[in-house]
Amino acid sequence: MIHPTALVDPGARIGADVSIGAYSLIGKDVEIGNGCRLGPHVIVEGRTRIGENTHISQYASIGAPPQDFSYRNEDTEVCIGQRVRIREYVTIHRGTLRGRGKTVIGDDCYLMAYCHVAHDCILGEGVVMANSAHLGGHIEIGQKAILGGIVAVHQFVRVGEYALVGGVSGVAKDVPPYTLASGARIYVYGLNEVGLRRNGFPRETIVWLKRAFRIAFRSSLKIEDAVERIRLDMSHVPQAMVFADFLSSSKRGMARVSLSRHAFKAT
Repeated sequence: MIHPTALVDPGARIGADVSIGAYSLIGKDVEIGNGCRLGPHVIVEGRTRIGENTHISQYASIGAPPQDFSYRNEDTEVCIGQRVRIREYVTIHRGTLRGRGKTVIGDDCYLMAYCHVAHDCILGEGVVMANSAHLGGHIEIGQKAILGGIVAVHQFVRVGEYALVGGVSGVAKDVPPYTLASGARIYVYGLNEVGLRRNGFPRETIVWLKRAFRIAFRSSLKIEDAVERIRLDMSHVPQAMVFADFLSSSKRGMARVSLSRHAFKAT
């Protein structure tokens, strides 16, 4: 299952039923799980672990040194989960000692062509990055979040779980979980109702999240007071607690909320 032109270091650990395409390069500290499929001209280097049944398309580059001037070839890593899909020309860089020391891609993520994941990023389970979405360093993307095509996310930003960021957006502030956001200067437009329904959220939970959003962003309360009220009124709703915790822990501040009546809609 390994093409004769592929160069696989003898120190690499290759699982069962793995295929590696022509002219691919696999480094000595690489671990590839069972059932993985690597296309031609794939480079996997550094201390990189790839979970079972992950597919990597041609010309992807995984585990390269970070684009960080402070990096001095320290022993950092990339951890990729199971059943991940990494398409053509995707680049994923290893972590730095200034950060977490590793870059993490969760199970069942889908990274479309030309995406870039910089050092020390963490992607939760089921994250989708559409074509040419780019992440700076130290970014956190919550589970099942979706980034549209040609989205650029500033370093240290967080995008909450089940959020949807529309295409051609610049994300310089945190995007709260369960919301819709879009724009060259990112705005939050409301709750990602379509995405929540598609992921099986009960109608009652969505109603509570709408209330939490209104308290946080449509009332006259300061954000700390809004968080306290959400925690008091909705302690029985786990997703509302996730929402409140995200708001209270933001270090970069929240993306601005649009007051326009013409809300961005998911389709």
